[in-house]
Amino acid sequence: MADRGVDMSALPKEVRDQLAELDLELSEGDITQKGYEKKRAKLLASYTPQLPKADLSLPDVQPSPSHSADPSPSPEAPRPSTSSASRHHRAHRSGGARDERYRSDIHTEAVQAALAKHREEKMALPMPTKRRSYFVQSPIDNCTPPDTSSASEDEGSLRRKAALSTVLAQTLQSPDYWINRSVQSSSTSSSASSTLSHGEPKTQPQPQLQPGASLLADVLAHTRIENSVPPDVTSSTPQDRGSRVDLPPAVRGISRGQSRSSMLDTADGVPVSSRVSTKIQQLLNTLKRPKRPPLSEFFLDDSEEIVEVPQPDPNTPKPEGRQILQVKGDPLGVVSNWPPALQAALARWGATQAKSPALTALDITGKPLYTLTYGKLWSRSLKLAYTLLNKLGTKTEPVLQPGDRVALVYPNSDPGMFWVAFYGCLLAEVIPVPIEVPLSRQDAGSQQIGFLLGSCGVSLALTSEVCLKGLPKTPNGEIVQFRGWPRMKWVVTDTKYLTKPSKDWQPHIPTANTDTAYIEYKASKEGTVMGVAVSKIAMLTHCQALTQACNYCEGETLVNVLDCKKDMGLWHGVLSSVMNRIHTITVPYAVMKACPMSWVQRVHIHKARVALVKCRDLHWAMMAHKDQKDINLSSIRMLIVADGANPWSVSSCDAFLNVFQSHGLRPEVICPCATSPEALTVAIRRPGTRGAPLPARAILSMGGLSHGVIRVNTEDKNSALTVHDVGHIMPGALMWIVKPDGPPQLCKTDEIGEIVINSRAGGTMYYGLPGVTKNTFEVIPVNQAGAPIGEVPFARTGLLGFVGPGSLVFVVGKIEGLLMVSGRRHNADDLVATALAVEPVKTVYRGRIAVFSVTVFYDERIVIVAEQRPDASEEDSFQWMSRVLQAIDSIHQVGLYCLALVPANTLPKTPLGGIHICETKQSFLDGNLHPCNILMCPHTCVTNMPKPRQKLPVDVGPASMLVGNLVAGKRIAQATGRELGVVEDQDLIRKHQFLSESLQWRAQTDPDHVLYVLLNSKGVPVCTATCAQLHKRAEKITATLMERGGLNTGDNVVLLYPPGIDLIAAFYGCLYAGVIPVTVRPPHPQNLAATLPTVRMIIDVSKAACILTTQPLMRILRSREAAASVNVKTWPTIIDTDDLPRKRPPNIYKPPTAEMLAYLDFSVSTTGMLTGVKMSHAAVSTLCRSIKLQCELYSSRQIAICLDPYCGLGFVLWCLSSVYSGHQSILIPPLELETSLPLWLSTLSQYKIRDTFCSYSVMELCTKGLGTQTEMLKARGLNLSCVRSCVVVAEERPRLALSQSFSKLFKDLGLSPRAVSTAFGSRVNLSIGLQGTSGPDASTVYVDMKSLRHDRVRLVEKGAPQSLPLMESGTILPGVRVIIVNPETRGPLGDSHLGEIWVNSPHCASGYYTIYGEESLQADHFNTKLSFGDPQTLWARTGYLGFIKRTELLDASGDRHDALFVVGSLDETLELRGLRYHPIDIETSVSRAHRSIAESAVFTWTNLLVVVAELSGSEQEALDLVPLVTNVVLEEHHLIVGVVVIVDPGVIPINSRGEKQRMHLRDSFLADQLDPIYVAYNM
Repeated sequence: MADRGVDMSALPKEVRDQLAELDLELSEGDITQKGYEKKRAKLLASYTPQLPKADLSLPDVQPSPSHSADPSPSPEAPRPSTSSASRHHRAHRSGGARDERYRSDIHTEAVQAALAKHREEKMALPMPTKRRSYFVQSPIDNCTPPDTSSASEDEGSLRRKAALSTVLAQTLQSPDYWINRSVQSSSTSSSASSTLSHGEPKTQPQPQLQPGASLLADVLAHTRIENSVPPDVTSSTPQDRGSRVDLPPAVRGISRGQSRSSMLDTADGVPVSSRVSTKIQQLLNTLKRPKRPPLSEFFLDDSEEIVEVPQPDPNTPKPEGRQILQVKGDPLGVVSNWPPALQAALARWGATQAKSPALTALDITGKPLYTLTYGKLWSRSLKLAYTLLNKLGTKTEPVLQPGDRVALVYPNSDPGMFWVAFYGCLLAEVIPVPIEVPLSRQDAGSQQIGFLLGSCGVSLALTSEVCLKGLPKTPNGEIVQFRGWPRMKWVVTDTKYLTKPSKDWQPHIPTANTDTAYIEYKASKEGTVMGVAVSKIAMLTHCQALTQACNYCEGETLVNVLDCKKDMGLWHGVLSSVMNRIHTITVPYAVMKACPMSWVQRVHIHKARVALVKCRDLHWAMMAHKDQKDINLSSIRMLIVADGANPWSVSSCDAFLNVFQSHGLRPEVICPCATSPEALTVAIRRPGTRGAPLPARAILSMGGLSHGVIRVNTEDKNSALTVHDVGHIMPGALMWIVKPDGPPQLCKTDEIGEIVINSRAGGTMYYGLPGVTKNTFEVIPVNQAGAPIGEVPFARTGLLGFVGPGSLVFVVGKIEGLLMVSGRRHNADDLVATALAVEPVKTVYRGRIAVFSVTVFYDERIVIVAEQRPDASEEDSFQWMSRVLQAIDSIHQVGLYCLALVPANTLPKTPLGGIHICETKQSFLDGNLHPCNILMCPHTCVTNMPKPRQKLPVDVGPASMLVGNLVAGKRIAQATGRELGVVEDQDLIRKHQFLSESLQWRAQTDPDHVLYVLLNSKGVPVCTATCAQLHKRAEKITATLMERGGLNTGDNVVLLYPPGIDLIAAFYGCLYAGVIPVTVRPPHPQNLAATLPTVRMIIDVSKAACILTTQPLMRILRSREAAASVNVKTWPTIIDTDDLPRKRPPNIYKPPTAEMLAYLDFSVSTTGMLTGVKMSHAAVSTLCRSIKLQCELYSSRQIAICLDPYCGLGFVLWCLSSVYSGHQSILIPPLELETSLPLWLSTLSQYKIRDTFCSYSVMELCTKGLGTQTEMLKARGLNLSCVRSCVVVAEERPRLALSQSFSKLFKDLGLSPRAVSTAFGSRVNLSIGLQGTSGPDASTVYVDMKSLRHDRVRLVEKGAPQSLPLMESGTILPGVRVIIVNPETRGPLGDSHLGEIWVNSPHCASGYYTIYGEESLQADHFNTKLSFGDPQTLWARTGYLGFIKRTELLDASGDRHDALFVVGSLDETLELRGLRYHPIDIETSVSRAHRSIAESAVFTWTNLLVVVAELSGSEQEALDLVPLVTNVVLEEHHLIVGVVVIVDPGVIPINSRGEKQRMHLRDSFLADQLDPIYVAYNM
């Protein structure tokens, strides 16, 4: 750009003005981008300093909205550009580029003025990010240690074959990087109250940014980057990465440093080169604008009622006029020769004027195709009537009886056949039901047409031969059964198939009575299609009233462009024309598309007196008129505008008059009219006399209209609506205006209401639907006091309007286009007009825009969907969308909820080519719209959110809380496992105090007892270990360690083994040698870059003196591939234990006390923190004893374990428990399930296992992979009836849905529904709850989610709204005490509160493993005391929230059982709007939102909620998810989603325990490494 380095403020004012004008031209598309840049460069040329080199700083001006779409294009992300889209804006097209139904120059000016006002504010909206490369889909790994307890992603690794970018690879070489990063990276604002944090991180000195980085520094000016700045790869100078190496993450323990900062001053660890963060920053800036209603209108959230109605604004305009008076139409004149019925008129003309033309039809080119005379029309109708009554079926059983309903299925292009069929039915006294020709089985709205046919009892359809051939057929040639239709019999009515009536047959033509003559269909706002029945007398009276109002004369010519099957096209062009022997020339829709001038030419050629058109026909003719010079329209005495009741028709009429006045068109002949399917014609303007003044127009305030009152617009001309009258009501009719909602109360004179009509010429009922009929056709208006006025029933017309001076009727909208938002009414047509006035030439395809509302969170929300032109560029579209937002906000004072652009020609069409609104809305709600661009603005338009909860300062101390709970009769929430009991026998104490001695004792007393069996993927035991074999193998390892390791007692040794018996032997070898084992998951050979750094980190943090491993793993550790990720030269001594010499150690180490350290347990938490805990010998033996008691384990028992053996309870069960209790463990490595899914279940069946332990990932693999194969497994003889307990080992809330699906799926294989339960452990205590054999079954409760957000527990019934099912987390182990504590005050809580779970037990870990001994955190997590109640006991804090409920069940001792329910990790909770949310609840809702969401995860960034959803369907569905995700989170959790990220399946990282690594995901998102399919920033 030419203005680099130009100080804008220093430019002369005229130059600044010229630049602003240029910006405006560009944004309005009056100039191309290239032209803009050229002119701008020219203007600035003389002010630009000549620099030797381009400076990289950003210009001071904030980019104008037209280019602010993506302020920080990063080098790797080219600016989006669609292949088809050229950068240069196309010149304005004149032809149908814009739907001129709603064209108004005044309105366009108003919209432009409103937008100009916004432009001064310079609001840059972040443009959504869309993937351009469909082929690069590697979810890049991110920068938190990828996994728990060590390096590979085993089960997770299936989901992510990832490669770290080189930048990360370089950074990850030193563990320092990890340590600093995790210590300093700020927390998600998720748990601002996380209590596990201790001490704030010191902010580090800001490193000097390199010049390249300063480009962004400007953009992030508000954004203080506090925490991590990634290494600058471009520069050679080493970066100061902060001088803190004082403690590893293990030390900081569980909390991430909390940065309690304001909304904008944190970039939360965003790498500075990230595009994402800049966009979010932009989003935050846009959200800082105040919402429309001031805060006083928000309502308090009291826990029972979520939303109250806001207090009405005292300044709302209210109606002030007197009560309206009844409007009467002219009396219906009596003419002596009017026929007694319409068929009689046809009979008369058929006999007396047989040669007179009745109908001329045109071919596709607009030339006359055939003319039907009155004689032909009569004779053919007669033949058809005779055939219908006498030739279908037999004489004794005719198919049709008079009064039966018959469907008429004829295309618009064949009016002649339709006329014959319609009059044939009238003569046969059967009731015609004209419908559209169904084009396909799944036609838009075909189901609704089926509903109509069903409610009218139609089973026979008349059609033409040509039409029948075109209908879709089944392979054997029958017509397909259309969706929702009853069974139909098809009859072809072409003349050759009709029979000439016999001489003596005459049709019965009775005088018109109240029997139904025909049924006309109408679609309601909800999309249901109903049939309005018109009686014979109403049909006749309506023709008479139209003849009187339009002054029809015999023999006139009428040109009809409308559909002759219904509405005005039928009433004027088929019925009144026959009554008056008029010659009708029909111009079908197809002709109009090919030649828009055709109807004007017909008027000119035939000197037609009347023309029947819609606004679109006026517009199209006007656009195409240039080629026509010699047209004369002076013959027209009445140009009837059928949709003249649409307020926007006034501009089309004016424009048409403007062009054609010079062709003889007179202003007074334009006659708008108002019609409704129920009341038929409501009002029509009578043709004026020449020279008489034209009727006045009303200029109304849109603000007033939205409150339902009429106010003449004076001040703000931008939000005015100009409407013309639709003339007077019909002869013989009465009219009132009543309130549209509630009882039909009469309106005041200055109030907008619904027009109700009483007339003999209206519809009589919705056929077959008596209930709906009553509310529409039998309305008796009431006065202000509620008393009925008279007894005459009126029919609702669905038109909203008022009566102007001289009883002229004005219509401002339709009920079906009414959108009620926050108590104000908006009209869909008005919004379409505003959207069209925002120059859509570059974006919207043929002006096709649909507006509707969806109900979300107790109010209607406005959605606009438009078709996008194939050549529209991404920027143009986004630009248009953001300007439509601003225009609608300015002019209508209403926020849009969603704006979507779909590819051209993809919205469902009505038969005449308009947009089928109901189907569009349904597609939107079902997620089938497939938009190509979408903009959601929930922040602007959702104004009825509950007030954020203010946490009150706690004046009440924990002591008062405790007393209060006791007074209220609430129990203190605590629970205890059964007694551990005292072991009397000294011999047993000796053998069980240390596991190393247990093993020696077993090797002596029972050497051949098999302790372990390891299975491979085929289910074959590949390795077994008896007590003696395990002891000997451990001795060999001890001897090797002593010889080669050069170790001292108490040194740490890393065990790097795949799951198996080698790992167990190495563990006991370490115990024999007096060194401390640290089990670490081996790196994944296919994914070293992601998994090896974690191994390296644990080795460094634990200061391991030596590594024990296998030969293949040793080769990997020293390989060239490994060298790319870590420094392989600095490994500690590596010893492979594959071929050990037969040596025995000189002596076996015995610890002096049981408090000595036995082993270290390292794991990465879901928040990305690596923590190591110390397990003493005493804790190990007590834990094993607890498990033995709980599960009744002894030597003759067998258990099967399908878990990872590296940390937590998985490690205890795999390596320790069998040696202690003597039972046999069958080991199934979870990785083997990937090659053989049924392995675990078939092992249970084969060995008749009673107790088995697995992880959620294993359960999910079986549920998803084997769910459909249960029959096959059963046939193979798989039987699970032996299993009495299947325990899922987890450190999270039990996954109830998964457990239930698993139980249900495998019930057929004999699995007891009571078998599946959950264990619960945490870092501070590896096993707190475990469903044993003796305790009661796990119970399930339903809690109220609203209360849970307030940290309260309220039990509700199953199926209650907002209820959440929770399953007990196992029975509390023997010797364990649990209490629920308020994490802030540390006081005990009652059992109706959610609090942190604290645990006291002899098998708690003895502390975090640290190098420097950070005592404060140690004390905080492991040796904490209650602030009140029982201040002596030492507790460990688990970091999990939960509650305790006393159940009706009895435990082993006969007391009532206290169940512990875990709700979620405190660190993972999100604090939003002052309430506490658990990510899993939001994710459950999100996953239900659309069938294609495979998995989802949520986290917060500053105070925005970010939802990441994995798309399992095709990429075209990606944008469908955005509104559905936003809706469901708003509906169910009352939260507004800030950013929706759609990614490929497998991108959300999952650890080996099957838990989502949300912080990991967050880091990747902020570092722009997710390669998302789409990122939507909700405004």
